[in-house]
Amino acid sequence: MDFDDQLRRYFATEDLSTVTPAAIEAGVERMKVDFGMEQDKGRRFALWTFMYILGSAPDLDVAFETEDERNAARDFMDMMAQMGAD
Repeated sequence: MDFDDQLRRYFATEDLSTVTPAAIEAGVERMKVDFGMEQDKGRRFALWTFMYILGSAPDLDVAFETEDERNAARDFMDMMAQMGAD
């Protein structure tokens, strides 16, 4: 699942800037449902990162079972913070 696929699946577009706030809220809710049902760790992580970018990701201790998964999420968060600092 790549980013463009997620945009199309949850927001019916490849340009998030065209999506209304209500549609973003609805898309995020669908993402949360899918996240809760997803068994594949890679797909779960992809969903979590997108929700993180949108400011809607669940807390790490809720989202991930293992410390390795939580550390990977922390690494992603650090990377995003560094990008914002540049």
